Amino acid sequence: MSSKKEFIDFMEKAGVLTFGDFTTKSGRKTPYFVNTGNYKTGMHISILGDYYADRVVGSGETFDALFGPAYKGITLVAAAAASLYRNHGINVPYFFNRKEVKDHGEGGSLVGYKPKDGDRIVIIEDVVTAGTAVRESLELLKAAADVTVTALFVSVDRMERGTGDRSTLDELRIEYGINVYAIINARDIIESLPQGDGCIAKMEAYLAQYGVK
Repeated sequence: MSSKKEFIDFMEKAGVLTFGDFTTKSGRKTPYFVNTGNYKTGMHISILGDYYADRVVGSGETFDALFGPAYKGITLVAAAAASLYRNHGINVPYFFNRKEVKDHGEGGSLVGYKPKDGDRIVIIEDVVTAGTAVRESLELLKAAADVTVTALFVSVDRMERGTGDRSTLDELRIEYGINVYAIINARDIIESLPQGDGCIAKMEAYLAQYGVK
């Protein structure tokens, strides 16, 4: 589709990628912030779905269904599934979870496709920090059926250490044996900034302190 630089520009124009002084949930002081909640128009979600679909196809992964963790993953997985069909002719089911289990109607916590034993599932997520939502999703999917989660797709890899010396995404790779793909990473963001931009030094310092060695 487009270059990583164009995706970064798209994120900035949408107000999703911003620079300044922020504090993450883990308490780290960061010079940049990614808020996917600022994707809020039809154009935004359509373009974003195209980027995810292109990354999925480019990965070469094979799968039977797409899963999006509540809440942000719900719109992401729907947009990605629509783009896969619209732009690549790939028609696959998708589903997502509720935060609260429904005890009436169809019941349960899953909405959309019902996973079956033997299914290969791909997770579509926004930005992974501690990996809590992904780990909860993996447990939920395993409880629903004997499925194999083959891959996780995120928009940004912050390239930060998780609980140990590895990045959170690497921890998920090793712990669960899944492949992890990002549309862009923190290094791509740094390289997209114009020479002399003060954010470059701040991001380099941040990665030096919290990044993967």
